[in-house]
Amino acid sequence: MASENEKKIAAQCWLAGNKAVPAENWDYAISSYKKAVKLVPDNLMYRQSLRGAEQKKFGNNGKGASMANMRLMGTRGQIKKSRMTKNWAQVADAAEDGLELNPWDAQLNADLGDACRELGFLDVAMFAYEEAIKADPANKSNLASLAHILEDRGEYMKAAACWEKVLKLDSLYQGARQKITDLSTRQTIDRGKFESSSTKGQLSAHEIADRLNKNGVDGPGASAEGDLQRAIRKDPKVVDNYIKLGDFYIREGEYEKAEEQFKIALQASGNNVDIRQRLEDVQLDMLRQNIEAAKNNAAANPDEPDLKKKTGELARELLSREIEIFSGRVERYPQDMRLKFELGQRHMRVQAWQKAIPLFQQSRGDARIRGESLLALGKCFYHDGKAQLAYKQFSSALPDVNSMEHQDLFKDLHYTFARLCEEMKKTDEAIEHYQQVMEVDYGYRDVNKRLDALESGGGATAEA
Repeated sequence: MASENEKKIAAQCWLAGNKAVPAENWDYAISSYKKAVKLVPDNLMYRQSLRGAEQKKFGNNGKGASMANMRLMGTRGQIKKSRMTKNWAQVADAAEDGLELNPWDAQLNADLGDACRELGFLDVAMFAYEEAIKADPANKSNLASLAHILEDRGEYMKAAACWEKVLKLDSLYQGARQKITDLSTRQTIDRGKFESSSTKGQLSAHEIADRLNKNGVDGPGASAEGDLQRAIRKDPKVVDNYIKLGDFYIREGEYEKAEEQFKIALQASGNNVDIRQRLEDVQLDMLRQNIEAAKNNAAANPDEPDLKKKTGELARELLSREIEIFSGRVERYPQDMRLKFELGQRHMRVQAWQKAIPLFQQSRGDARIRGESLLALGKCFYHDGKAQLAYKQFSSALPDVNSMEHQDLFKDLHYTFARLCEEMKKTDEAIEHYQQVMEVDYGYRDVNKRLDALESGGGATAEA
C-alpha cells in the first residue's frame, strides 16, 4: 500500500496533470498522471485521467501512435515474460507503457485488467476490462473476466449480463449457462436475506468484519480463503463453494490445492461436465508449471543431462494429455472451431498430419482464425506430400493475414510459402514472399541468404 507521503505526492502530480489538460499539453499531463498511478496504483481516478489524456493526445483516433503495433512488439514480449513468472506489478507497468502508445489496444487493456485483478486492484481491473471490451466487443475471455469481478463484488445481475453476451458470441461457451443460473439464484437469495432481516440497531456483515479486522481478529471477512473454508464446513453439500475455493487457489498459483477442491466438487456434483473440465484445466496448468520448473533447473545445472531429459518427458506427457482432453471436448462441442484448431495444432506436433487436416479444414470456417487455420492446413498438406494442396491453402490465407495485426503469423506464412515456391521452382513467387518478410523483419531466420541466392540466380544455398 502507498504511504501517506506517496499519496500526497500522487495527489500533487494528478493536480499538475489537470492543469496541463486545458492547455492541451498532453505529454506533460500524461507524465504527471503516470507518476500518480505509479505511486498509488489502486486509485481508479488516476488511471481514468491518464487514459483520457492519452486518448486526447491522439485526437481520439482509436488507434494510437503511428506504427503502434510494430513499436509494441517489445512491450508484448516483456508482458509475456512477466506473466510466466507471475510478476503482476511488472505486467501492469509494461501494459501502461504500451497503452501510452495505443490507449485503445484491447490486449494491453486486458493485460492490465489481469494484473490488477491479481494485485487486488478490482476497481482498476474493472475499468481496464471495460476498455478492452469497448475495443474488442467479441472477446469472450475479457467478458468472462469482467463477469468474475462483478460477481466477486456482489453485482450478480451485471455479471449475468456479461455471461449473456458471451453466450450470444458462443452458445457452447463452457460454464456460461450454469453461471447465469447460479448468479440469478444468488441474487434471489441475497435479496431475500436483506428483505427478511431487521437491521435496526444491528451491524451489517461487512461492518462486523471491518471491526473484527481492526481488532486483529481472523473472523468472517478477514480473508477470502477463510470465508470459503468456513462456508464449506457449515454446509459441505454446496458444490459452488468448492469451485470458488478452487478458483481462489488458481489465482494464487496453488494448483495442487485447487485440484483437490475440484476433485471434491466433481464427486459431490455427480461428475458434472463443467467441473470435470475445470479439473482438467488445472491439471494441465500443473504440468505446465512443472515443465517451467524443470527447464529452470536444467538451465541452472547444464552438466546434468538427466534434467534436460526430464523436461522432455514432462513436455511429452503434457502434449499427450492435451490431445486426450481436447479430443473429448471436440466431441462434446462439435461447433467450437477454436477447440478443433487447438487439437489440430497438437496433432501437428506429433506429426499426425492426417488427423490434423480435417480439424483445420473445419476450423478455417471461423473467420477469426481463418488465416491461422489455412496456414496450418497448408503445412499439414506439405508434410503429407501434397504440395499443390499446400500451395492453394497458403494462397487462400494471404488476404486474412496482414503485417500490422498478425506480424508473427504474417512472417511465418510468407516464409513458409516462399520455401514451398522454391521447391516448386516458382522462383519469382518465392522472391516476392521473401521480400514481404524482409519488409517486416530484415533478420528473420535465413531470409536474407535465401533471397540473395535466388536473386543471383544460384538457387537456394542457405540452410534448410
